[in-house]
Amino acid sequence: MAADEPARERILVAAEALFAELGFDATPTSRIAEHAGVPKGLVHYYFTRKHDLLTALVLRLPTGVVDPAEVVVAGDIAASLGGLVAVLDARLDASPLLSHLLWREADTHPDVRDALHERHRAVAGQVRDVILAAGGAGVADKDVDSAAELVALAVSYRHSVARHNPDEDRLMDRELAFVASALA
Repeated sequence: MAADEPARERILVAAEALFAELGFDATPTSRIAEHAGVPKGLVHYYFTRKHDLLTALVLRLPTGVVDPAEVVVAGDIAASLGGLVAVLDARLDASPLLSHLLWREADTHPDVRDALHERHRAVAGQVRDVILAAGGAGVADKDVDSAAELVALAVSYRHSVARHNPDEDRLMDRELAFVASALA
């Protein structure tokens, strides 16, 4: 960790690494301070409670907002959804420790759980927008909301567990093709 990096950022980076390695409850703030190379009092200056550190990390989870114009292939829902999933995957891959930490801590920390639920809703909205943009008027009378929810659930599963499965890309492609064919 670079000494010229602002102390608040060093604290967050240290907390992310240690929470992911040891878990939130098993990581004392003194260890975070040591890992960040700052006095323990500085941790409490920026983050009054250890829980505030976890909340700050939740806010660092990559956004699910993708401009549909980046991924939509007119008339091809499966390819459009595949493009959306690829963008979401790339954003999540930029912070693997953070994503691992947040999915693990969601069971015991309501703020984390709420943030992940909100992320899921945002992804479902993005999926819906991509389906409508790719499918045009032909999908307007279909159950786009249910399809969007199913794809968002598949993305959440992919990002929390399935990313450790070497066959996941093939499985996701099949799921996206299935949804696209159901909307055709």
